[in-house]
Amino acid sequence: MISDSQAFSGFSSNDIPRAKQFYADTLGLEVTDENDMLMLHLPGGGRVLIYAKENHEPASFTVLNFPVADVDTAVDQLRAAGITFERYEGFDQDERGIMRDQGPPIAWFKDPAGNVLAVLEG
Repeated sequence: MISDSQAFSGFSSNDIPRAKQFYADTLGLEVTDENDMLMLHLPGGGRVLIYAKENHEPASFTVLNFPVADVDTAVDQLRAAGITFERYEGFDQDERGIMRDQGPPIAWFKDPAGNVLAVLEG
């Protein structure tokens, strides 16, 4: 049954070539493509499918979290790669976009299709 399945998650994009460039070149992840879909191969063995959708609407929640040893270093490296961090009303975020007062330090950014991603310490 499904308890033995190698499950994976997925979300949509309105521009698969642009998504591939972002995830492979900007974020440095291993990405394979087949039939106009991408598979992200995450460190540790996880996988995420990104599929094309003409009427794509970005998720209003975090679709992918990247745990890191040091969120400050990760934010600096991502900013150097051209990433802009999101600011959310009602959250106490520092000048770099890192929220430190509710759970582990975390900072959010978006992929080219507007899907929300995050780096968090832990």
